[in-house]
Amino acid sequence: MGNLDIYNTLKQPPKEALRTIEAGRLRGKTDINPQWRYMAMTEQFGPCGVGWKYGVTQVWNEPAGDGQIFAFATINLFYKIGDVWSDPIPGLGGSMLVEKEKAGLHANDEGYKMAITDALSTAMKMLGVAADIYAGLWDGTKYRVETTVVKPTTTVVKDTAEPITPAQMKKLGILGKEKGIDKTRAYMSEHFGGKTSRKQLTKDEASQLIEYLDQQDDYLVDAAKEMGAEEE
Repeated sequence: MGNLDIYNTLKQPPKEALRTIEAGRLRGKTDINPQWRYMAMTEQFGPCGVGWKYGVTQVWNEPAGDGQIFAFATINLFYKIGDVWSDPIPGLGGSMLVEKEKAGLHANDEGYKMAITDALSTAMKMLGVAADIYAGLWDGTKYRVETTVVKPTTTVVKDTAEPITPAQMKKLGILGKEKGIDKTRAYMSEHFGGKTSRKQLTKDEASQLIEYLDQQDDYLVDAAKEMGAEEE
C-alpha cells in the first residue's frame, strides 16, 4: 500500500455531502455532512468498532464572556489494517454550550455531542477525509484549479557567437569609407537587429557585411562621377 492510497481515496466528498454555510462568521464556507465521514471510514476500514473506532478522552466547558459557555472535547481515533490497530490519532473539537442570541442566552443540550463530532472531523482529516475541501480545491462540482497561481520561469540564453575580430574591424573601417557609412549602417540595421556599430557585430555578421560591401560600388568614385556629370 502506498503512503497516499488511503488519503487519495478519502479526500473528495460527493456533492450531496456538502452544504454551503449561508450565515454567520463562516458564511461562504463548506459544511460537510458528518454522516458521510463515518460512511467513508466504514467503506475504507470496515464497520465502526471493527475496522475503526474512537474513544472520548475528555469533555469540559469554559466561559466565553457575556454569560456564554464553550463546550470542548478530545478524542482518540483508531483504524485497523489487517490485524493491526493504528496508534491513536488525537482530535480536539469545540462548540457552544450556552450562546447569546437576540432573545437572550440559549442553552444547547447537544453542545458536548457537537464538540465530539467536531473532534472526530479534526482527527479524520489527518487520514485525508474531505481533505480537498479543507485545501480549498473542491467545491462539490469541480476542482478550483484556476485559483492556483504559477509563476513564470525566466530562461537566460547565453550568446555563444564569436565577437568580431580585429582584422574584420579594420577591414570594415576601410570599406565603410570606400562604400559609404550610410550604406553600411543601413545594412546593419536591417539585417542585424538594429545594430549601428561594427563593435556590436559577431564574427559571422562581420563576414556577411564585408561580403556585401565588397560587391558595392565605391562611394568616392560614385560621388566623383556625379560631380563630373553635373559640370558637363
